[in-house]
Amino acid sequence: MAIPKSLSIAGSDSGGGAGIQADLKTFSAHRVYGASVITSVTAQNTLTVSAIQNISTKVIEKQIEAVMSDIKPHTVKTGMLSTSAIIDTVARSLKKYGVRKLVVDPVMISKSGAVLLERRAVKSLVDKLLPLALVVTPNIPEAEALSGVAIGDIRDMEEAARIIFRMGAKFVVVKGGHLKSSATDIAFDGRFFYYFESVRLKKKNTHGTGCTFSAAIAANLAYGKNPIEAIHAAKQYITNAIKYSYSIGKGHGPVNHFFKF
Repeated sequence: MAIPKSLSIAGSDSGGGAGIQADLKTFSAHRVYGASVITSVTAQNTLTVSAIQNISTKVIEKQIEAVMSDIKPHTVKTGMLSTSAIIDTVARSLKKYGVRKLVVDPVMISKSGAVLLERRAVKSLVDKLLPLALVVTPNIPEAEALSGVAIGDIRDMEEAARIIFRMGAKFVVVKGGHLKSSATDIAFDGRFFYYFESVRLKKKNTHGTGCTFSAAIAANLAYGKNPIEAIHAAKQYITNAIKYSYSIGKGHGPVNHFFKF
C-alpha cells in the first residue's frame, strides 16, 4: 500500500497544542505522512491567544498548489480559516484539485476564548466550504452558531446536525464535549444517526482536542476507512489522548498525541 498522506490547512499554534502542530502530531501518531498549509500565525500558549497574523491569500494558494501538485495527499482537513477571503481561496483551490475526502473543523473560538473566525466569514464557511466537506466536526458552540439551535441535550444535537447537513456536508459530527452529561458525539449522514459514547474524563488538559479529533478522522480516511469507521477510530484516539494528557503550562495543557508510544 502507498504511504497514506494527509494535508492540514490551518493556523499555527506557537504553544504546540493545537492547529498545524496538533494535526502533524496526530498524522504522525497514525503513521500518516503529514503536509501543511499555514493560514495564520498565532502567538499562543496554554493561557491565551495574544496575537494573530493572517497569511496572504496568494501565499496560501501557492502553498496548496505546492502540496497538491507534488505530494498529492489522500485526505485534507481544514482548521482555522479566519476570514472570508481565506475561506474563498481555500475552497477555490480544493475544487481546482478535486479534493473529495475533506474534513472541515469549523474553528471559531480558541480554548482560551479568542475569536478565530470573523463573524462575517461564517457565511463564506457555510456557502463555500461546507458543500465540499465529506465530514464536518463542530463542537456544541460551533453547531449552535451554524444551526441557530440552542443545544442542551442529545435531541438538540440531532436537530442541529439535520440543519447543518442541509448545508452540504455528507457527514455531520456534533461533538458533545460541552454537555454536562456523558461526552457523547453524534454523526448524521442524512438518513441515520450514529452515537459515539465515552465517559467524561475529569481532565483540564484539553487544548487542541478539536484539531486532534478532526485530524484523526482525516488520517483514518487516508487508510481507506469509511467515514463512520474513521469517526469511531478518531473518537477512541482522542479519548485516550485526553486520558493520558500531561500538564504543560499554566492553563489548559495539550492532549498526549503519542500516548500509544
